[in-house]
Amino acid sequence: MAKKEAKEVKPKLEKAPKKPAKEVSIEQTLWAAADKLRGTVESSEYKHVVLSLIFLKFSSDKFEERRQELIAEGKEKYIEQKEFYNMKNVFFLPEESRWSYIITNSKQNDISIKIDTALHTVEKNNPSLKGALPDNYFSRLNMDVSKLAALLDTINNIDTLKDKQQDIVGRVYEYFLSKFALAEGKGKGEFYTPKSIVNLIAEMIEPYKGVIYDPACGSGGMFVQSIKFIESHHGNKKEVSIYGQEYTNTTYKLAKMNLAIRGIAANLGDVAADTFGKDQHPDLKADFIMANPPFNQKDWRAADELKDDPRWRGYDVPPTSNANYAWILNIASKLSENGVAGFILANGALSGGGEEYKIRRKLIENKMVEAIIIMPRNLFYTTDISVTLWILNNNKKARKVKLNDIEKNYRNREDEILFMDLRQWGEPFEKKFTQFSAQNIKDVTTTYHNWQQVGFEKHYKNTPEYCYSANIEEVSKKDFSLVPSKYIEFINRDENIDFHDKITALQKDVSGLLKEDVQSRNDLLTVFKELGYEIKL
Repeated sequence: MAKKEAKEVKPKLEKAPKKPAKEVSIEQTLWAAADKLRGTVESSEYKHVVLSLIFLKFSSDKFEERRQELIAEGKEKYIEQKEFYNMKNVFFLPEESRWSYIITNSKQNDISIKIDTALHTVEKNNPSLKGALPDNYFSRLNMDVSKLAALLDTINNIDTLKDKQQDIVGRVYEYFLSKFALAEGKGKGEFYTPKSIVNLIAEMIEPYKGVIYDPACGSGGMFVQSIKFIESHHGNKKEVSIYGQEYTNTTYKLAKMNLAIRGIAANLGDVAADTFGKDQHPDLKADFIMANPPFNQKDWRAADELKDDPRWRGYDVPPTSNANYAWILNIASKLSENGVAGFILANGALSGGGEEYKIRRKLIENKMVEAIIIMPRNLFYTTDISVTLWILNNNKKARKVKLNDIEKNYRNREDEILFMDLRQWGEPFEKKFTQFSAQNIKDVTTTYHNWQQVGFEKHYKNTPEYCYSANIEEVSKKDFSLVPSKYIEFINRDENIDFHDKITALQKDVSGLLKEDVQSRNDLLTVFKELGYEIKL
């Protein structure tokens, strides 16, 4: 019997292992669902839609958790009494405000009305939420029911109570605020200050305990980060009181929701209001002020208004043409005896003339200006300009440290101003933006806090292209300019050229050329008119 011919055994080709699918975060899933609303809702408005729904879901989850606690404790007869929820900092939700009711009716044509009713009822039953939630917002926007239902289904999948340490809702809220600011871009994202800037301010001024104030609080990011700072440094958030004010009504609501969702109590005034025209905290004295007010705000007051405002007492009245120094004096007037403030302003405030010069000089002579930090470009989503972080301090006396040397031998830090240049710092973010890394923030704050020590020369040194400690006498010789490049030494870059002076000179040249152009045009028109011809422009 013939042997069967052996078959050639071909080696099996093993399939390459599948790459694990990239995990999609809760935030990304939600953003994708929210993004589907773009077709029917303006981008500047749909943040209120999404964030209101997230707030409603979170509040419902907390309510249901507390409800089950009461049942487990044998207190079932109290499950409809709001006091038993409020005592645990939980919002009481009537039947029509509960997430289960919204989901049950999510495919109905009147779901927008039901959501508006739910939000209204929550606010009505919880006085601390007064003015926080959108009013008849969903009905007015006339949203596509199927897209809204899909968004509700996505939000329904979030277990807001799953990992309390991770602060899922707070994380989602922060993500959405930043994404909305990015999406809206220039001129529309003022409600949000990028997190790395807020982190830097908090780490520098260290708001451990006392009164914290933000006169232009946007969506409340400064407050949120202050609380995170306290928690990360094992402090007690019950030892701080929060005050703020916001001009735009929709942003005011965002702030109240943002704080409520994190259990942060705050006094943001009774209504949204202009900080200058209707100061809702006139007698406030704050230990810490953190702010990112509008840049170069024009016509912030009429010529005859606020001339005698107590906030300018001891200083010149800020010019009507630009509110930068009005914000500075508002902040300075509200600092407590040992208060410290960190706030962002456009670079033009470092060297303006007129009333701005007089105010700046007085602030310097009063030894209130502690540090001036020039920031990188593209930190903000609303503008690509470089900006300045100002630190004002009502008590610049240095921190005490143990030294063998006699303290009187050291320079008096009250007479010093720290200048820092961070224009080349930061890391890329979202392709065209810049943010500070955690290491950046640590390095900057270490330099600043070392400089604050008694005998700071032992802990700090001037560094070319980075930092310089100038005494008030030096600053006065520079005509009280706070432009860092006038003090910091530059070796490897072109900053030996004073760009501020160059730009100022160029500004005058261009202004002169434009005036000459106008004059030439007028002369030419006059010649034609004298010849009996009129040229219409």
